[in-house]
Amino acid sequence: MKKMLSMLLAAILVFSAVGPVLANKFEVTEPITITWWHSHEGQWYPYLEHMVEQFQAANPLIKVEPIFIGTYPEMNTRFIAAMASGDVPAIISVKTEYLPSYGAANMCEILDPYIAADDFDVYDFGEGLVAATSFEDDQIALPYLISTRLMYYNKTAAEAEGIVMPKTFDEMEAFLEKATIFNSDGSTKRYGTIFAGWDHTYFENLYKNNGVEVIREDGTSDLNEEMSVYITTKIKEWVDKGYTYFQHGTSSSSILRSAFWDERAFSVFHTSSLYDTYQTDATFEVGMSWMPGSMDGTKFDATLSGAYILIPSIAPQKQKNAAWQFMKFMVSPEINLYWADQTGYFPTRQTVLALPEYQEYLDRKPAMAEVLSMSGWMADNDPRPYYSACGKEWRMALAKIFSEGAPVQETLDRLVRDIEDIVEDF
Repeated sequence: MKKMLSMLLAAILVFSAVGPVLANKFEVTEPITITWWHSHEGQWYPYLEHMVEQFQAANPLIKVEPIFIGTYPEMNTRFIAAMASGDVPAIISVKTEYLPSYGAANMCEILDPYIAADDFDVYDFGEGLVAATSFEDDQIALPYLISTRLMYYNKTAAEAEGIVMPKTFDEMEAFLEKATIFNSDGSTKRYGTIFAGWDHTYFENLYKNNGVEVIREDGTSDLNEEMSVYITTKIKEWVDKGYTYFQHGTSSSSILRSAFWDERAFSVFHTSSLYDTYQTDATFEVGMSWMPGSMDGTKFDATLSGAYILIPSIAPQKQKNAAWQFMKFMVSPEINLYWADQTGYFPTRQTVLALPEYQEYLDRKPAMAEVLSMSGWMADNDPRPYYSACGKEWRMALAKIFSEGAPVQETLDRLVRDIEDIVEDF
């Protein structure tokens, strides 16, 4: 009995000694400078500088040096090269679609021990965003600037003309008939909507929400089968009638916005992150509507986009510790709302809703209320490494159908062969 008590006491003493060490493992105890690689362009610098200043005031031991790398594709190239050379920043902002490949290559620090040590409530982001920033059940990043695909519309015209935005794909045709205006010669004066055709994420969920499997588990595709053919044919009919068109090619984003501002389009498909831009440059009230869902009204997934933040796995531990402190600050409720307010990205934390500033934010940006009410439907990008290349082939095929009059079935048959070849090569 005495031996057992002695062993128990020794175990308690060991636990007591180790406990504080574990709790303090990720603390910063001496001055340190860390670099943050980002893709924020010049118009974002005031917000970036405000955040860094606020963080450094609250964390005087840590100095943060933001470094602009370039576009997100350029960031991807630089990050891969940095991992190969061993010269990495302490923290990095990356485009959402790249994260699965980083996870597969062990390029990201696993954050679960940091989360546990600080009792950080990662599920305040919601299960969908936690899953999107995880790889094989390990948390490898945190949501930072999150947006989704949706429809902007002319709310002033909608109220004057009694136009209701479509909730499902089935409601699109009646909506387009009412929202489109023709000239006396039969040409289109105002398109009901314009499809964004330069990226597959702007239209893929019109298909996927209705059961289309772009790439099945076995590597085959049903993009040339019944439902995909039906949806593609309907959109082609709307194009042929002058209700809409498929915007693709050089400067597509700016061309799309100009058509909307000039009232040559009642609505457009675009990213929620441009809400401030749309609202500021329009001469009418701008509304936002969730992407049309499935025909049976049960599925409304819209593709998640924006940026995550991560810590490179090979960074020195002291750098990682400081980066973790900065990372927590970057996604804190107050900063989360600040970025959302200044940029048009989404508030992504549930605790933001309890901030007194939140209601004032909605009072100034009422269009966000409807979109935020649907944000639980944001769906992560397909993580398979070949999906992006397949998406490029898909949008090129649709451009031929909608803009060049290519036959639907034949073009989709060729697309499926190309997609299956890409998958087979990986």
